[in-house]
Amino acid sequence: MEQLKKWFRNNWSTAILAILFIILLVNPDAKAWLMRQVASTGLLNSSISEPKAQETITYNNFTLKDESGKFINVSDLKGKVVFINFWASWCPPCRAEFPSVQKFYEKYKSNSNIVFLTVNLDDDSATGIAYLKQKGFTVPFITSAGNIPKEIYDGSLPTTVVLDKKGTIRLRHTGVADYSKDSFYADIDALLK
Repeated sequence: MEQLKKWFRNNWSTAILAILFIILLVNPDAKAWLMRQVASTGLLNSSISEPKAQETITYNNFTLKDESGKFINVSDLKGKVVFINFWASWCPPCRAEFPSVQKFYEKYKSNSNIVFLTVNLDDDSATGIAYLKQKGFTVPFITSAGNIPKEIYDGSLPTTVVLDKKGTIRLRHTGVADYSKDSFYADIDALLK
């Protein structure tokens, strides 16, 4: 026991780092917190870009479903800015960025010219609904109702896409980001004009 005390006195910082590393490995909320801290620096953020001809997508068979079972055909949303976020409750980067998605939603939810499609990709939608309720998030709960075009979602979580009023992809970002920054709001405001 004495040797253990001596080792700990000599290596206390290593022991603390090892404990923190283990916590990060096993706790999704701890991973999310760390990723949120990195994202808040702005290093991982993407910004709205000018439209490119090859990024104009077609909306064939791109249908989603809201929590009440109502189908949403994305092609019917032309004329509005569309924020699409693909997420899952088990995904640490998704958990990391979700507070910023919620803040963004709160800021713009009353604006009728923007639509929020937060698409849950959990195998069981009840898990996603429970996660939103547990964390107090009020973003719309949307699920996929068919095939999603590869230009929109290629299988990586989280993925965020912003479509302008013409349906052109203006942002496609894979990985954690902070959507509660003033610079992002300014980009969205420009699209809403």
